[in-house]
Amino acid sequence: MADQNIIEIISNNLNIEFIDMILSNPPAGSEISKIKIRSVMVKDNLIFQATEFRDKQVFHSNYTKEELLDKLSEWLNSYMKQLLLRTQSRQITVLISKKGKSSIKVKNYEGQRQMAPALEHNREKEYILKEGNTVPFLVDLGVMTSEGKIVKPKYDKFKQINRFLEFIEDILPFLDKDRELTIIDFGCGKSYLTFAMYYYLKELKDYPIRIIGLDLKKKVIEDCNKLAARYGYDKLTFLEGDIASYEGAGKIDMVVTLHACDTATDYALHKAVLWDADVILSVPCCQHELNSQISNDLLNPVLHYGLIKERIAALTTDALRAEILELVGYKTQILEFIDMEHTPKNILIRAVKRPGAAIQKSKLIAYEECRNFLGVEPALYKLLSDRFISRME
Repeated sequence: MADQNIIEIISNNLNIEFIDMILSNPPAGSEISKIKIRSVMVKDNLIFQATEFRDKQVFHSNYTKEELLDKLSEWLNSYMKQLLLRTQSRQITVLISKKGKSSIKVKNYEGQRQMAPALEHNREKEYILKEGNTVPFLVDLGVMTSEGKIVKPKYDKFKQINRFLEFIEDILPFLDKDRELTIIDFGCGKSYLTFAMYYYLKELKDYPIRIIGLDLKKKVIEDCNKLAARYGYDKLTFLEGDIASYEGAGKIDMVVTLHACDTATDYALHKAVLWDADVILSVPCCQHELNSQISNDLLNPVLHYGLIKERIAALTTDALRAEILELVGYKTQILEFIDMEHTPKNILIRAVKRPGAAIQKSKLIAYEECRNFLGVEPALYKLLSDRFISRME
């Protein structure tokens, strides 16, 4: 039988902080080579999905916590001699010798929480904002009827709003609920997502927040302020202004920038870093800057084609942005996000502050080598380069 101490330790870590688990190192002749386990949400219940790799086939099974613990005993007794479990706060390694003796090693992340994975399973059906529950701002924005039904031509937008709220949901562990949080939304536009963010955080999750939406269009700002007043959203304010010159806030906890065109995204990210924001959510748009810069003789056969060069430059722009955020102390992910204008899928950069993180010299050298290879000098690099030397290890 598997060591009950191991099963108990695993059981104590199968909670909302659980990220994943991998069982490996099977004995000779085992029909299973590896097992991966992740958590998924099914009808608001936390379920564990196991993927078994057998020869060239893959098998998926869903288990409750109790069922999974029973299966783990079986797997560890018969198939696997190594287990790696990760949560947001620790990593647990289990090794079982040929004689059946087990050793357990626990590594805590010293106050740094790991990024929680998105629990994707069944999200298409289990939306955060559910059809049938009337949401006033969605009614006024034409997405929902007064009876709570989704307007058919707006169903894609309804799904997109929910998708954005899933990104917000995933970063909740990194927001302090014990004080008022300030969120800046640059280039908020008609503010579908700004209202959704306020409704979710304030009305549904009861977070003490104030949100400031910023846009250059005077009429849009006026309309949004009227809607906020109508709903009684007294902590939601819209202001006319641009990203680069805005100076009207003190401590900023989260910065959101959606579809800020070209280098406007870089100025928003720059502001977020200067403010030492805990969380950054950015959906870039119209990445033209590097298209005119990128140049490399080895890549000429590829860059010769304008459309290909444009796409490579756009992806490179966002990858280098994400890496710069890593260099100045953020844990950064690049995720797929559906564009709000129904164009092809877009990219979302999600960054979470790592307090006290220092630059790794090797990462900076690798970044510089890549930048020089491509012959580019991105705007965010120029805006933040003065921080590199001061943060060097």
